[in-house]
Amino acid sequence: MAEAQNNQEQQQDIGQLLKVRREKLANLQAAGKDPFQITKYDVTHHSTEIKEHYAELEGKTVRIAGRVMSKRVMGKASFCNIQDLPGNIQCYVARDCIGEESYADFKKYDVGDIVGIEGEVFTTKTGEISVHASQVTLLTKSLQILPEKYHGLTNTDIRYRQRYTDLIMNAEVKDTFIKRSRIIKEIRNFLDGRGFMEVETPMLVSNAGGAAARPFETHYNALDEDVKLRISLELYLKRLIVGGLERVYEIGRVFRNEGVDTRHNPEFTLMEPYQAYTDYEGMMELTESMFRYLAETVCGSSVITYNGMEIDFGRPFEHITMNDCIKKYAGVDFDTVDSDEAAKAIADQHHIEYEDRHTKGDIINLFFEEYCEKNLIQPTFVMDHPLAISPLTKKKPDDPEKVERFELFINTWEMCNAYSELNDPIDQRERFAAQDAAFAAGDEEANHTDEDFLNALEIGMPPTGGIGYGIDRLVMLLTDSPAIRDVLLFPTLKSTGK
Repeated sequence: MAEAQNNQEQQQDIGQLLKVRREKLANLQAAGKDPFQITKYDVTHHSTEIKEHYAELEGKTVRIAGRVMSKRVMGKASFCNIQDLPGNIQCYVARDCIGEESYADFKKYDVGDIVGIEGEVFTTKTGEISVHASQVTLLTKSLQILPEKYHGLTNTDIRYRQRYTDLIMNAEVKDTFIKRSRIIKEIRNFLDGRGFMEVETPMLVSNAGGAAARPFETHYNALDEDVKLRISLELYLKRLIVGGLERVYEIGRVFRNEGVDTRHNPEFTLMEPYQAYTDYEGMMELTESMFRYLAETVCGSSVITYNGMEIDFGRPFEHITMNDCIKKYAGVDFDTVDSDEAAKAIADQHHIEYEDRHTKGDIINLFFEEYCEKNLIQPTFVMDHPLAISPLTKKKPDDPEKVERFELFINTWEMCNAYSELNDPIDQRERFAAQDAAFAAGDEEANHTDEDFLNALEIGMPPTGGIGYGIDRLVMLLTDSPAIRDVLLFPTLKSTGK
């Protein structure tokens, strides 16, 4: 009862404060000082720039702009803290310097208001670099109360729903997204330096292929056709390889109608490069070099820390086949298993659940997920997957039950998936037919026959290596973020009230 009463009183207090803010805005507008009529403010410096270059800027006039995060009014002089993109800086505002009327207005400003301040750079008696204001301009009146006023912004659901407030209140959140932008920039720099061309391919497709996932479906009114949101970038990028664009990549959103957890979001960013005249070994070299480059360039070291554990990108990445990995961690040698029935019998012995339609290849993958992934901490290339779970990949010439494919695992996570791309149109048609059969048997994530893609392969695709990287998961790793929602500005959330 007492808690409910306190909450009610608190809401009444907040309501009164919000009312006061609107009254302040109305008074400003009545006095011809409407901040929303201001269209621009010429900023000359940011907070960190002033602090880093104090020796050159001391005594010089600067113009800064940002949000008022705190304010101390002391009679004829006041201090406020202004937050801009890179940081924050203290400002000293005195009545005798900005004028009596302006100072009276300033005293009515609220935490959360956005202001522009012109003044000289100086150091206070306590040694804090500050700006001595000669002019203060209210640029935006905040009509809401920043959350730390009462509770702080710790509720994760509110943080994700109101990311704009999260960015204001939590500096480390802003830093994460600045770093994300830099990671993507450096990926582009790396690939551009290797002669890759960035391209864009359709998001709305008639056949969502290239991955094992359920697509989102919608209807295109103008054409009166049902279409899907893409689940992968692969099949269109391979068409471009057919067309003679020998090195291409795309960074873009893909959409998979699946669950949400710490490493999965239905809408996420995928990056896929494709390179003609190379194979999965070439893609391993590219991947290892790119991850090492990103760690050194963005994080400043080839050794990073995630959740208190060191990940070393500086040493050569480990290479192990999927079957050898299972043998190492589960004690089962699937190279000696010669049938689907035998594989299922071994699965029964190890209490691995499977479906009737599953083959030996599917059982191998289930064993790998159960026994191996949790042990792969340092960068490890897991190679040579079963043919049954790799419908777009070239077979190994010396072992046609396996394919030339690898996944990179770091911190137990799959970081990328790569192939020597299948370019035999006859074999590809047979693989698509097997996928159609799997879908008919209940596999909602199976691919479907794509006739136009088969036509492209019949025209001729050179030997090609390709990779798919989950950019969000990579950003999680390089920013030491615990969940994918922490690296998505606006993650998928259930609508409020439902």
